[in-house]
Amino acid sequence: MASSPAHDALSRKIEARTARAGVIGLGYVGLPLAIAIARSGFAVTGFDIDPAKIVSLEAKHSYIDAVASDDLALATDNKRFSATTDFALLADCDVIIICVPTPLTRHRDPDLSFVDATARSIAKHLRSGQLVVLESTTYPGTTDDVVKVILETTGLKSGTDFFIGFSPEREDPGNQHFNTATIPKIVAGDGADALLLMVRFYGAAVKTVVPVSSNATAEAVKLTENIFRSVNIALVNELKTVYAAMGIDVWEVIDAAKTKPFGYMPFYPGPGLGGHCIPIDPFYLTWKSREYELPTRFIELAGEINSAMPRYVIAKLAEALDMRAGKALSRSRVLVLGLAYKKNVADIRESPSLRLIEIIEERGGKADYHDPLVGEIPSTREYQHLKGRASVDLTPETISSYDAILVATDHDQVDYSAITRNAPLIVDTRNVFSRLGLSGDHIIKA
Repeated sequence: MASSPAHDALSRKIEARTARAGVIGLGYVGLPLAIAIARSGFAVTGFDIDPAKIVSLEAKHSYIDAVASDDLALATDNKRFSATTDFALLADCDVIIICVPTPLTRHRDPDLSFVDATARSIAKHLRSGQLVVLESTTYPGTTDDVVKVILETTGLKSGTDFFIGFSPEREDPGNQHFNTATIPKIVAGDGADALLLMVRFYGAAVKTVVPVSSNATAEAVKLTENIFRSVNIALVNELKTVYAAMGIDVWEVIDAAKTKPFGYMPFYPGPGLGGHCIPIDPFYLTWKSREYELPTRFIELAGEINSAMPRYVIAKLAEALDMRAGKALSRSRVLVLGLAYKKNVADIRESPSLRLIEIIEERGGKADYHDPLVGEIPSTREYQHLKGRASVDLTPETISSYDAILVATDHDQVDYSAITRNAPLIVDTRNVFSRLGLSGDHIIKA
């Protein structure tokens, strides 16, 4: 079957690098993607509803660690990148990529409000010869059953007038070994013509493209990746609690187990799950599975175990305060070390540190935090009451003034030797002191 004129015209634009790309949502996913596309030779317009982001980008200042301000300035100066809040400019874009949040509701159901609103904004400016791509993580069927349906209310038809595809984001904040352009890119499309456009466009911007048979398959790939991590992290978190009761160090067990050159992959326990993906994405599949009356016991159990970790950690903290300091948590001052959800990044999305602070204060204690990368707690959906709290300075005097230091995130920029010397009690959820060869009777693993 011959391709449509709209397909052929867009394909020629992509091959010639004259196609303009529009990236909607200039956060941890969208901004690095926009700059990678610009670096490959396309002109890119970035869209966001937050005027503050646009002001920062126009000043050539990047607020994302994965994008250097110098790279942003180069793309801007070369007329390859610009940013706007004016969604009417979508009409000028040949390829439109959606990188908006897909959170959960209070009942752990998918919240597609951002995707829905974005698709309706695109529909207002949709024209023949455009490729629309969803990158936001979601349940299988969203691209075809939600985004495509909204776009086709315009009277234009997918596969003939416009084209639609899905390509899951695979960003890993803080990873120094991979970036947007070097991480293999899964691509799919609604029909053969859409898939071909996806392969050609992304193939121009990233090193490796991995085509799959359908948008639903690509959506399932992303969920599978994060469910795999969630389940395995839950497993080691459960093993941690069991081995701790037996007097066995789970980190020593993992370090020994990973010497096996086959059949084992190390995962590490922690105070809970953080980041936008792993705590959220598995529940998109559990929700969708209800449509087929199928249980997702592994996924749901993993979620329960990981969600219980903050309370387990606080229980260990309370026990240590009672046994070693003779003081109840309700009368204690605790410094939570690390607010970000993972080391060496400033990203606090779904960080268990926020929950740790909340539980300490629910139990009557006083909690502060130190994070070299997060100077102040920003506005969050779940922890608005913590907004504005500032990171305390980490001095010997400050360290010794707290009844306990609770290590939630093991940033490299922290002087752990100073903490060892000055803290009366340390509760370590990341095994950082053992890794650094620091020891003492006042260091407790949790």
